[in-house]
Amino acid sequence: MKLVSVIIPYYKKKKYFSKTISSVLSQTYRNIEIIIVYDDSDLSEFKFLSKLKKKHKRILLHINKKNIGAGASRNLGIKIAKGSHIAFLDADDYWKKDKISKQLIFMKKKKSDISHTSYNIINESGKKISYRPAKDQSFLKLIKSCDIGLSTVMLKKKIINKKFKFPNLKTKEDFVLWLMLTKSGRTIHGMNEKLTNWRKTPNSLSSSSFRKLIDGYNVYRKHLKFGFIKSFYFLLILSLNFLKKV
Repeated sequence: MKLVSVIIPYYKKKKYFSKTISSVLSQTYRNIEIIIVYDDSDLSEFKFLSKLKKKHKRILLHINKKNIGAGASRNLGIKIAKGSHIAFLDADDYWKKDKISKQLIFMKKKKSDISHTSYNIINESGKKISYRPAKDQSFLKLIKSCDIGLSTVMLKKKIINKKFKFPNLKTKEDFVLWLMLTKSGRTIHGMNEKLTNWRKTPNSLSSSSFRKLIDGYNVYRKHLKFGFIKSFYFLLILSLNFLKKV
């Protein structure tokens, strides 16, 4: 039975985290390790996580010496991980109990190195407000619209290396990684079943339109090495496709 490493960066998410961690601990697939990367110089919520770790042997808890961001924290979690497969989860999202088992079966059937699932979008109180379907993603599709939920993704650890990792961005760091992986010729297979709940909160970085525009431009200009005009063109396409989904 394959070991799956679940990586969760943590920064001031105590309000939602009990739901998040319960959804992992209650997975029908039992051979998992849970790597929580505490990315906050304020240790006021660390005691809460320490109690969880003492109760559950499958939880590994790492403290960053300083705040390094979600992407870099995931990279650190990947280095620590012992599993053949990595599943990502943000600290305010949660899974259905059979998410890991179903996704592993799907990936085996597809002979896939990386996959994502459909997901519900919920508000702060947990009410469903929308959803996103999962489809197979190639570079040419993904470059125009980021339709992959970070907390739905599972991949084989072996495909992550110095070339393919989360970059140093405030937002869209996952988008860059998916682009780089598909640019290398991989398909990100989409499992069209809603196995994840993604929480939309008004104060999150991913909800900041200005931050999204800056990082969106850097995706094309800095990471894909597009010219000035081409970068703005694809940023416009990305933004328009995002507005269609709102």
